[in-house]
Amino acid sequence: NKTRETFGSAHLLFNNAGVGGGGPIWEQSEDEWRWLLGVNLWGVIHGMRLFIPEMIAQGEGHIVNTASIAGLISAPDTGTYTVSKHGVVALSEVLYGDLRNAEAAVGVSVLCPSYVNTQIHDIQRHRSDAVAEELSEEQLAIQAATKEFFDTTLSPDTVADQVFDAICNDQFYILTHPEGSKELIEKRLKEICGNGSPSLEGPLAYPTA
Repeated sequence: NKTRETFGSAHLLFNNAGVGGGGPIWEQSEDEWRWLLGVNLWGVIHGMRLFIPEMIAQGEGHIVNTASIAGLISAPDTGTYTVSKHGVVALSEVLYGDLRNAEAAVGVSVLCPSYVNTQIHDIQRHRSDAVAEELSEEQLAIQAATKEFFDTTLSPDTVADQVFDAICNDQFYILTHPEGSKELIEKRLKEICGNGSPSLEGPLAYPTA
């Protein structure tokens, strides 16, 4: 409503809200699944349902859905997060085809970043009372080390420049770390096409530069 009051309509839609999460699949509670999918996947769905019809009607617009490199590969110990991001990639790919088949003048991109210096690792600040819990000393230490690691990764400003370049060029897949990401994606495709098994490499295998 604020967008419509201020600008009359939306021309660029960034479905960017996201939270992190993971751990062995069998250890994730139903509340954890609902919370993470609610933000990472349903947030994108709600944004698209609200704005796409008027973008089609006005004859222009561009949608950027934030997924992750985790939406293109599947690393152990990232279950809830990876499932949500695979969903965003699939949603975006289907949307692209639906808009082209409808001859709509609306562009779509899916952003698949690897490590970027955001606060996504500090998920406790987003949790509702239903899933919030006290962090142990060990968990606090891990969180501090994670923050220190993220401080050395790609800046959000750099990613923003990549995104706007992609919009201008009507580019669908946006890989923030193209060389390292393509290596992981090609490895996954070889595993699929070669009747292999999924990689056992964890999220530390994601590219940082």
